[in-house]
Amino acid sequence: MQQKNTNQRYKPMTSILFGSRWLQLPLYLGLIIAQCVYVFHFMVELAHLVEKVPHLGESDIMLIVLGLIDVVMISNLLIMVIVGGYETFVSRLDLAGHPDEPDWLSHVNANLLKIKLATAIIGISSIHLLKTFINAPNLDEKTMLWQTLIHMAFVASAVAMAYIDRLMSPHVGTRNVSDH
Repeated sequence: MQQKNTNQRYKPMTSILFGSRWLQLPLYLGLIIAQCVYVFHFMVELAHLVEKVPHLGESDIMLIVLGLIDVVMISNLLIMVIVGGYETFVSRLDLAGHPDEPDWLSHVNANLLKIKLATAIIGISSIHLLKTFINAPNLDEKTMLWQTLIHMAFVASAVAMAYIDRLMSPHVGTRNVSDH
């Protein structure tokens, strides 16, 4: 009986704390608006490419296309944060059986989301670095060196996060102490 009285006393606080997760909803809606901005930006840049293609050299076309790829990768990153973050921290999306359900969504958690975000950031950084190398004649060595070092910091951070995640997660095939 004592346990039930204690639970009842803390129920309003528990409800408030658990319900506070819905405060993140406007943040995810804001990211959807940011996604719309990226779609608009992509379409404007694509129109510029098509309009200017007769007057562009191969390296200029490649730089513009890499910019478009960059926008797509950032957009993919936004989707991962919006869908994965909402599913992990706010509420289930209940997409079971939906033909368009992403494979990764069925087993998403905060650690998996961090690793996916880190690898997406490395991909975006790689595109920026490739653009830098293609445009190398127009840039100074210091800029290229810093961009390379920043990219390597992203790679090292992602590897460290994946390693820590692996250390913290139970390994498949290991025996549990309670199994003895």
